[in-house]
Amino acid sequence: MSDTDGEVGTLDRGREETEEERADRKWGELIQEVRVAQTGVQILFGFLLTVVFTPRYEQLGDTEHTIYIVTVVLGAAATGALIGPVALHRIVSGRQVKPQAVHWASRLTFAGLVLLFATMISALLLVLRVATHDRYVPWLVAGVAAWYLACWFALPMWTRHRYTDD
Repeated sequence: MSDTDGEVGTLDRGREETEEERADRKWGELIQEVRVAQTGVQILFGFLLTVVFTPRYEQLGDTEHTIYIVTVVLGAAATGALIGPVALHRIVSGRQVKPQAVHWASRLTFAGLVLLFATMISALLLVLRVATHDRYVPWLVAGVAAWYLACWFALPMWTRHRYTDD
């Protein structure tokens, strides 16, 4: 490895790419990330949509009905945000705005992940409340929420802070 002066032993940080090449690379990376999250949210959302048609749904209390409605709305919002980058790309494709499209698609993806987090926690709360009415349900949900926050946000933010200069 060498720096621009030809000296061996230093590591260049970064890439030499045009704005368009960087946008293309970032777009490819973003779409791969979105595919993973989209699959999960679509399966969860599809499952949630069927719950209301089961006989057990009518036996749920008002609190569980409210949690269910909130969960479905969160799932719909997460689905919209995580599919949004695909629609954005399709609508602006060929308009010479890929860097801007990547920027907005990245924001939509982050919003989708936050909404997916809320959907997962809400769904977990609903399932555990129906499965058991024990007092430890909020603690279990809080523990899983903390785990998701650590894996999805805290570790990435710590890594970003720890290993980047800007």
